[in-house]
Amino acid sequence: MSALKDMPPAEPVASRASRIVIVGAGFAGLEAAKELGKAGLAVVLLDRQNHHLFQPLLYQVATAALSATDVAEPIRKILRRYESVQVLLGEVTSIDMAGRVLHLADGSSVSFDYLILATGATHSYFGHPEWGRIAPGLKTLADARKIRAQSLLAFERAERTIDPEEQARHMTIAIVGGGPTGVELAGSLAELSRYTLARDFRSARPEAARIMLIEAGPRILAAFSEKISDYAKRRLEKLGVEVFVGTRVEKIEKRSITFDGRTVPVGLVLWAAGVAASPLAAQLGAETDRTGRVLVDEAMRAKGLDKVFVMGDAAHFVGVDGKPLPGLAQVAKQQGRHLGRSLARHFRDGAPLEPFIYRGRGNTAIVGRHAAVFEQGRTKLTGWIAWLFWAVIHVYLLVGFQHRLMVSLQWLWRYITFERGARLVTDDSIESRPPEAAAAREAAPTIERADQP
Repeated sequence: MSALKDMPPAEPVASRASRIVIVGAGFAGLEAAKELGKAGLAVVLLDRQNHHLFQPLLYQVATAALSATDVAEPIRKILRRYESVQVLLGEVTSIDMAGRVLHLADGSSVSFDYLILATGATHSYFGHPEWGRIAPGLKTLADARKIRAQSLLAFERAERTIDPEEQARHMTIAIVGGGPTGVELAGSLAELSRYTLARDFRSARPEAARIMLIEAGPRILAAFSEKISDYAKRRLEKLGVEVFVGTRVEKIEKRSITFDGRTVPVGLVLWAAGVAASPLAAQLGAETDRTGRVLVDEAMRAKGLDKVFVMGDAAHFVGVDGKPLPGLAQVAKQQGRHLGRSLARHFRDGAPLEPFIYRGRGNTAIVGRHAAVFEQGRTKLTGWIAWLFWAVIHVYLLVGFQHRLMVSLQWLWRYITFERGARLVTDDSIESRPPEAAAAREAAPTIERADQP
């Protein structure tokens, strides 16, 4: 975002005859742009970042398993072969449906005949926005780098203190939300502390770190079967993760978290509980559900709006089973591909837009070293074989052959050595000092350990 603020205002582009404008270069937007580009249709793709992000592996960036470049690819590079597709770096701040114009943060505007909104989702703190300043969520590369830095710094601070209680507090990490993101974060942080960092510290004992996973519902991985959920819980507990279910968080403060009537000192709280559609979706003026997702018809048209389509996490699309489709990468990818092809036929042949039918390829989540869960219909897999399915699915979804190769090699290396090579804390990725540090710096005594001469 800071890079956008530093850019000079762009010249207004409303005069450019942009027949189709896509907002968001996630899986849905990117696939739609590709299909429309193949058909030679004039498309403008807008995104506030210059890269496409593979969010399903973002937790591995947050836990030092992968680097940012392993899960991101420049949008222009992905779409360079489609000459009719123009990529613009810009943040849409408002939508004028009457004038069919998008207004950008730099003061410029983009007109559209057809609008495709694929802006994804953001964090929801269930009426407690103040928690967002204390408990970061995981949606962007900036989020991942912040979580990685704060996690690593928690152990660095534990190494510096001589107070056992304060050391234990620093090495206590609470993760709120027992969905796939929360489960994967908990398992990965447990492995990071017990297998990787344990060999690097002398005073602190990272293997004794307390990792807590807190879920308000009756079980973790609620989208999976009860059998799968129970396996994931047992597997996490084997890694040393404390799993709390049926437990609502009551308060989050800088040094503690309160749930189930008890207050636990913590060094870090991570948020993986609630999501809400991008606020931009509400500006369409269409009907939305309670999370802000736009209600769409079977062709992904926003109900009540002409030539406006919404996909991915921003859309409330009811599947053949009568339930809204989940916010998964494979859902967004299929929707984008379908809409792009359907619109291309519509423009080329005058064919009516075809209804979208989601073909699920199974739900999967990793729960630690060489263990995962996979479920598709009656097929339910756990353990090593599920981990293979998880790896194949995620490598396949990665954009670019070099990323598939590099990620595969790094996973293999991690499996053999337990090492994680992305354990860097840089000045631009951290709020390295807690708020009280600046005031206390002058008064802070020199650290002297009992084992020093």
